[in-house]
Amino acid sequence: MTLLIARRLTVATGQNLPVIRGLDLTLEPGKMLGLVGESGAGKSMIGRTVAQLLPPGFQVTGGTLHFDGHDLVRMAPPQRRAFLGRDIAFIPQEPLTALNPVHTIGTQMDEHFSHLGVSRAPVRRSRALAALESVHLADGADLLTRYPHQLSGGMCQRVLIAMAFAARPRLVIADEPTTALDVTIQARIVELMTELQRRDGTAVLFITHDLRLAARICDDIHVLYGGAVVEQGPARAVIHHPSHPYTRCLQLANPDIAGPKRGLLALPDQMPGLKALAALQGCRFAPRCPLAGPECRTSDPPLAGDRQKAACLQPYLTEGINPPPPPASPAISTKAAPVLEVAGLAKHYATGSLFRRRTTPAVLGASFTVAAGEFVALVGESGSGKTTIGRLVMGLERPTSGTIRLAGQDVSRPDGAARLHRVRHAGMVFQDPQSALNPRRQVAAIATQAMEAAGVDRAMRERRAAELLAEMGLAPELATRTPSQLSGGQRQRVNIARALCTLPKLLVADEIVSGLDVSIQAQLLILLQRLRAEHDFAMLFISHDLAVVRHLCERVMVMQRGEIVEAGRIDDVFTNPQHPYTRQLLADAA
Repeated sequence: MTLLIARRLTVATGQNLPVIRGLDLTLEPGKMLGLVGESGAGKSMIGRTVAQLLPPGFQVTGGTLHFDGHDLVRMAPPQRRAFLGRDIAFIPQEPLTALNPVHTIGTQMDEHFSHLGVSRAPVRRSRALAALESVHLADGADLLTRYPHQLSGGMCQRVLIAMAFAARPRLVIADEPTTALDVTIQARIVELMTELQRRDGTAVLFITHDLRLAARICDDIHVLYGGAVVEQGPARAVIHHPSHPYTRCLQLANPDIAGPKRGLLALPDQMPGLKALAALQGCRFAPRCPLAGPECRTSDPPLAGDRQKAACLQPYLTEGINPPPPPASPAISTKAAPVLEVAGLAKHYATGSLFRRRTTPAVLGASFTVAAGEFVALVGESGSGKTTIGRLVMGLERPTSGTIRLAGQDVSRPDGAARLHRVRHAGMVFQDPQSALNPRRQVAAIATQAMEAAGVDRAMRERRAAELLAEMGLAPELATRTPSQLSGGQRQRVNIARALCTLPKLLVADEIVSGLDVSIQAQLLILLQRLRAEHDFAMLFISHDLAVVRHLCERVMVMQRGEIVEAGRIDDVFTNPQHPYTRQLLADAA
């Protein structure tokens, strides 16, 4: 029996601009259907339509959508609310904003189980502890007393996954559920989803930009572009042997974790907006397609094929789209003084209640250097201490012990001289541009914040803002926009521009591509390589994506429980790992 059926489903805005166009979709119990595509393709909107969480101004304007025989489009609100949380669960995309920052994890989980009809408080607490344990979160009793800001992004995501699966729903809509997770926890979560599917016959609508992950865990895949499915079929066939040029371009935009290194293919521009898509004639991908001919701009082909279908006039010619050559290796001098020297760095946090304080180590005696112009990666699972090291380097945390030398000066203690030295010689690119950029300020002002803090006059800041936007590949008219008027990729470029404003010698980049689809990720990786060639800065690159690390960096340091357990050149560590933990990370990422 088919659990979820969509037929010619269309969702549009109040201006009658279609966001989803004639969607046909079926999902059976115990199966996982992957939805992949760039930001704006419509994949998250499909999930929100099923969960009845459409934003204001969006509505279903055509077609049908049925869940277990029930019409979700025409269902009365009380009946719909009864479905949500029990039969249909939703895992949102951004864990740091989905959880309420002013309530503890325990309060939020207690409210969730109360909504599910669990009346007794002790039972709700017991269910909450069991749910946290099911997603491999240790010391659940302590976690229930913490606030979201006291957890890592990966831990917050696991809390949301635990809440979604707690009621044993029949359908889970997972919107980028592993974006913030390292490869080890990602593997556990995927294993957990598979286990729950087998146990309860749960169906999963899996929305992701991670093509490798989709190929590994999904039964079937729908590739979306401009609100329509352009290719569908068995997961491994679609990802490894694509029939549509768009799928092939996404494949080549994704770096490889093994095999010969190659360049990344970055699609030109970005997906057109709703108005531009509505005005296009013919194939909507034609303006960006490397194989497009004149007939593609006049004819909009339907999905065609047997088990694997593609909406293309020239299917199965995608092997003609080849990746560019790999980028040239930078010349890095090890004779000059390092840009960053860290020795014996340690950080301990005081945790627990007022009367039962205890010390929790986050970093234990880390020592390393970063040479001028060198990109060094810091990898490890959530809670390993890698983000803490980045914050210590940037002066956002005070070290318990150890020294940090930046561009020849000791900046271990947060005095005025150290702060000024950091402003001149280091910049930080934060993980979440949505929360890192001031929503009330315009892009030009955000990008030149360091100059404003130094008292530089407005005319010089405006000129520098124009230069930064040009370097980032952003249109000049974006200077007067606010972050809410930008796409995720554009916001991250502004994030990078702000860090590079004063041409620092060191960038600290914390998971800067983890929330982006592969095409935008490829553009940013190429951008960072170009900017390094132009400005010769070094970077401490904190990431859980080992394929991105292999493509971008020269050296890697592996952290586990606050310690650097292995370090070396990328090729040496990835091809011949010495530590068991490194071997486990690489196995989980393969």
